[in-house]
Amino acid sequence: MISPDLARDLARISYECGRQIGLLVARSGTVEMVLAGGPGSLYIPDLPKSRGGRSHLRGLRLVHTHLGEEPLSQDDLMDLVFLRLDCVAAVCVDRHGGATRLEVAHILPSSRDREPAWRILPPLPCYDPDLDIRQMVQSLEEELERNRLAVEASRAEDRAILVSVTSADKETALDSMAELQELARTGGIEAADTIIQRQREVNPKYLIGKGKLSEIVLRALQCGVDLLIFDQELNPSQVKAITDTTELRVIDRTQLILDIFARRAHSREGKIQVEMAQLKYLLPRLGMKDDALSRLTGGIGARGPGETTLEINRRRTKDRIVHLETELAAVRKNREQRRARRTRKDVPVISIVGYTNAGKSTLLNTLTHSGVFVENKLFATLDPTSRRLRFPRDIEVIITDTVGFIRDLPKDLMEAFGATLEELSDADLLLHVVDLSNPQFENQIRAVDRILADLNLRQKPTLLVFNKMDRADPALVERVLRRHGGVAVSALSTKTLEPLILAMEEQITAQLEEGLFPRALGETEEGGSDPWTARSPLP
Repeated sequence: MISPDLARDLARISYECGRQIGLLVARSGTVEMVLAGGPGSLYIPDLPKSRGGRSHLRGLRLVHTHLGEEPLSQDDLMDLVFLRLDCVAAVCVDRHGGATRLEVAHILPSSRDREPAWRILPPLPCYDPDLDIRQMVQSLEEELERNRLAVEASRAEDRAILVSVTSADKETALDSMAELQELARTGGIEAADTIIQRQREVNPKYLIGKGKLSEIVLRALQCGVDLLIFDQELNPSQVKAITDTTELRVIDRTQLILDIFARRAHSREGKIQVEMAQLKYLLPRLGMKDDALSRLTGGIGARGPGETTLEINRRRTKDRIVHLETELAAVRKNREQRRARRTRKDVPVISIVGYTNAGKSTLLNTLTHSGVFVENKLFATLDPTSRRLRFPRDIEVIITDTVGFIRDLPKDLMEAFGATLEELSDADLLLHVVDLSNPQFENQIRAVDRILADLNLRQKPTLLVFNKMDRADPALVERVLRRHGGVAVSALSTKTLEPLILAMEEQITAQLEEGLFPRALGETEEGGSDPWTARSPLP
């Protein structure tokens, strides 16, 4: 760890100047940095990133003095974890300036919940510190490597630790974390661990407590993870503070949803909407700069280097957003023209809405014999799909599948998908599909209702459709229908769809009797039958 002569010299110099003296020593024994602190603390400047990445120790050990012969402090142990040091040691200095004992601590490659993330070794005499530092560090690295290889055996595209900081009750926090895990799975990310901290006051700098943050750093080291995903939205300063402290990649729930949307968007319209939402989210996170120089590139009154890279990036981002808004306006115009043609034909429109992964696309496929892509993941389909459907009474309608909703849907995403959601304003009937097998279906109903209220669609006729009845207890199905009304179906079985088809037909027929759709009789403008129209799958 340190030779007796060097320990004696450190203690003498520290005693004479009344300051803590520290050394950062490489594994080869070379002193990389000499530090001088105050009487009771030692400041360690930013260190270069380690060559081994996040899955290995940094390759440096900290040896410093303690003037009052006190043991290792909490700050010492935090430095050990946050900086991923090989170990940290304190040379205890007596009142005569002599080196008495050596306190040593190292991290634990694996630890259980509520156990310390480090191990403090028994004190060693400074005149004969019998400790083989090379063997100790080698065994630590080998165990960390075994842990990393064990978790990589079933590794997905990426691995992350999911973090939630909330003041809600335990059940609500667990439900929110379960949804974040599902979002991560949809994004191709494997959750290596989940950490929930319930606190009344949020840490303005890190959002999470410093002690819990050190636990996260250690878990990331143990699991070979370099990504943190927060369930709460982080402001730019919090992202920077956490990243600088932990050297981990940090994203929040909003960024994860935007990434999922970017993967799932296939049409030109969807790609435009997602890119615009991403740029609006990114713009304030490029840094806080005065926009007064955003258009200057040198010249009279601005001699010098011209724009900084940050200012150029901000200007280009704003220009790109303006360009995308122009393209999106053209898309909205095309949609309005298509809606106008549908209006001239007086064909009723039924829109399927609901929480993501409730089975909306599956229901559309079963009703219209279509082949729309479906998958048991959140936001499997983003682009709206429309099909024609003919009821048993020979009434023809257009049924449309829309993007799924989720609680706390990012504002930028709502604005970007305005063109898609405008389809709902022309709907004559909303089918609100609910996943009855989800324990949180009541909260999901309320979340969808809030979004519909924000879109001024609560006045639309709405039919509740409780899907996945085959996975729910029959007694629960009966209680839910008695409480909320609506119909219960299994979108995978045509035998269960008769009540839904009859309920839709009844709603549309009531509007037909009011003379709203005089030509919705299932015929094209030429008077012939339309082969694109699907018959309702009644048994």
